[in-house]
Amino acid sequence: MREPCLNSINSKGGDNLPNRQGEPRKRLFVALMGVTCLLIVGVIYLGWWIPTKGLENIHPALPGYVGLTFAILSGMAIMGTFLLILTTALGKDIFLTRLMRLVVIKFLLPAIELLGRCMGISRDTIRQSFVAMNNSLVASQKLKVLPDRILILLPHCLQLFDCDIKVTGGICKCLRCGRCDIRGLAELGQRHGIDISVATGGTLARKVIVEKRPKLVIAVACERDLTSGIKDCYPLPVIGILNDRPSGPCINTVVDTAKIEQALLSVLP
Repeated sequence: MREPCLNSINSKGGDNLPNRQGEPRKRLFVALMGVTCLLIVGVIYLGWWIPTKGLENIHPALPGYVGLTFAILSGMAIMGTFLLILTTALGKDIFLTRLMRLVVIKFLLPAIELLGRCMGISRDTIRQSFVAMNNSLVASQKLKVLPDRILILLPHCLQLFDCDIKVTGGICKCLRCGRCDIRGLAELGQRHGIDISVATGGTLARKVIVEKRPKLVIAVACERDLTSGIKDCYPLPVIGILNDRPSGPCINTVVDTAKIEQALLSVLP
């Protein structure tokens, strides 16, 4: 039996997918997010302090007004970080989780990747933690989606590269020989009535999503493709599951079908 290979959703706080022991979890992203917030507050403070002398020359009260503005911005940054941490810890949609996902995906992630690079943390490690954080925020919304509105999106590298039956056009073509994980995934889709698509890249994946218009996506991919896919799909909720790459990237990858089914059961009504 294969080792579970997913940096999946933490079982705490209402999430149903436990992480494999030893894998980075969402706490790394939360910690870096806190540091990033402090740096942003520091920059905001400097933006107020540096021109203070000049502002006094314009009007004596102007430094106070500018200081108040920067204080409000700093408070918003701190409060937003606190709400994100609280949402992750409790696994509940406390306040504007969808908006907070936007802030994390579009604004905090690039800053955190830059901070991580300065601290010597690999980009893939940060991306793994980001996927776990995203999964936690999606799980906190307690979504319940009908099977016909869920899409499982798979990379073509899950299929053996020398298989004569290419399933990119439809997973139902699989002969169920059992040599790769496509067999178990095809059976999973048939068992739950879930649409499963296999994509050869990000362009095709986006095309499939536009055509099928799901309300939720469960995506399997590497760190880079999952992060990119989550960003591209917003505001569509995406549960990301990392594949394992025993033969190297983009060839004969594997995934634990049971973890995908756990993610699926967590959102089925």
